[in-house]
Amino acid sequence: MAGERLIYLPLGGAGEIGMNAYVYGYGKPDEERLILVDLGVTFPDMDGTPGVDLILPDITWLKERRNRLEAIFITHAHEDHVGAVGHYWEQLGAPVYARAFTANIARGKMAEFGHSEQSVRTASAWPETVKAGPFEVGFLPISHSIPESSALVIDTPTGRVIHSGDFKLDETPMVGEPWDPELWAEVAKPGVKALVVDSTNVFSAHPGRSEASVGPEIEKLVAGAKGMVVATTFASNVARVKMLADAAVAAGRSVCLLGRAMRRMIEASVETGVLKEFPRVIAPEDVTQMPRENVMLLVTGSQGERRAASAQLARGKYNGITLKEGDLFLFSSKTIPGNERGVIRVMNQFSELGVDVVDDSSGLYHVSGHANRPDLEALQDLVNPQIVVPMHGEHRHLREHARLSDRRGRQGVLAVNGMMIDLSGNAPTVAEYIETGRTYLDGSVHIGALDGVVRDRIRMALNGHVIVTVILDENDDPLGEPWCEIMGLPEEGRSRAPLVDILEEDLSQYMGRAGDKTLRDDDKLEEGLKRVARQSTVNEIGKKPEVTVVVSRLA
Repeated sequence: MAGERLIYLPLGGAGEIGMNAYVYGYGKPDEERLILVDLGVTFPDMDGTPGVDLILPDITWLKERRNRLEAIFITHAHEDHVGAVGHYWEQLGAPVYARAFTANIARGKMAEFGHSEQSVRTASAWPETVKAGPFEVGFLPISHSIPESSALVIDTPTGRVIHSGDFKLDETPMVGEPWDPELWAEVAKPGVKALVVDSTNVFSAHPGRSEASVGPEIEKLVAGAKGMVVATTFASNVARVKMLADAAVAAGRSVCLLGRAMRRMIEASVETGVLKEFPRVIAPEDVTQMPRENVMLLVTGSQGERRAASAQLARGKYNGITLKEGDLFLFSSKTIPGNERGVIRVMNQFSELGVDVVDDSSGLYHVSGHANRPDLEALQDLVNPQIVVPMHGEHRHLREHARLSDRRGRQGVLAVNGMMIDLSGNAPTVAEYIETGRTYLDGSVHIGALDGVVRDRIRMALNGHVIVTVILDENDDPLGEPWCEIMGLPEEGRSRAPLVDILEEDLSQYMGRAGDKTLRDDDKLEEGLKRVARQSTVNEIGKKPEVTVVVSRLA
């Protein structure tokens, strides 16, 4: 209809890997009816976000338009696609649609926040569809590293859009649906206006390998091990977890699952019929009663997470279980960029215990869940869209993927978070720019990335903290000397005298010099005391700390 448009707006996941949230809209400008595809999280690190529990997309733009939001569609159950559903559902209020396995995980997240699990509705696979305002949306099966991953077929008044979600072209994924090019060709036959597509592995030049290629190598490794065997992988990679468990059984070993996330994923797989069977597992207390060569542990913590089972075993003991010289630890996983230090720390701790560590540097024990460059080319050629919109990738991934599309004769669009794209015409255009960002879950409270909380925490971590306390009587005269407390600073500096003594002496001299006007003005007094405390600390230890001044006045 004249005057109406089709828009695409990433609020997270475009220009980064993680925290996916993509808005589609159709209607007159600023009146569009909206749907949201995925609502995920990303994870903090000690360098940039110390103490933060989770990082979530800033959905302020969408919250302000919640009365126009028809539905939320979740492509699969990875945390970077479903992890924020429980956090944000109350602020959005729209029904959540997902396939059975993903819906099972999403309901668990809703329950954590006291939301009704009935708000999550189970959708069937294509050709069934869900009507959501001007959109008709179908879940098109595609293989990935978690069961029941789906692309979304989004039919709009201006044409068909396919949102790939995360995917790989795997005809033997072991668990979940295989890649079905005939089905995809059938879906693409009426014509596809835009393919919005995963860009994670656009720089990987070789075709992706099948999950089935990993099984024989893992089986050989486990069969040849002498002591206890422990393996870690992504808990959500149900196919790999089952493959590891089957390798244990084939080697005559009992299987023990350690880590809540891994148990939860297997339970969800069995409950929803994704897994027809899984080897019988034993309890951790049974492990200590059995010969080491008869046990295999499947544990969480493939990314070196400090509280996960892997890291705790590396530090000495977990659930009463200890690893010893001659045991084997397998990382059947890829280290996500940014997690290298944590993983290497765990590896070295195991090495110090005499445990043999095997990772995927050989390429034998892990395959990626994302399509490589030749697979992305194959999908483009099969779907033959008019427009290609790269998503799920850092800026360099999106840029390279857009170039790849252009070279193959299609219109590639580089759209990062906050860039609203008008897909209505024959050539995509930037409709407007939306302010986007991140919010942090800090304990039980959501804070903005620009609120200064984390910035101050980093400053204190880098430079230490000084608390200065002064008391003044009713005549604005100091009562006694100022006193200091220091945190995160050396006790002595260049003078070889206690740092606190030097600070208190310099602050006392400042108070003695301060005029009546300064002593009557809390702001001026605080500013002066901070300046002296910082300068004295710089002179003594070369650090400019954060300083808090407490001025108390007697009535």
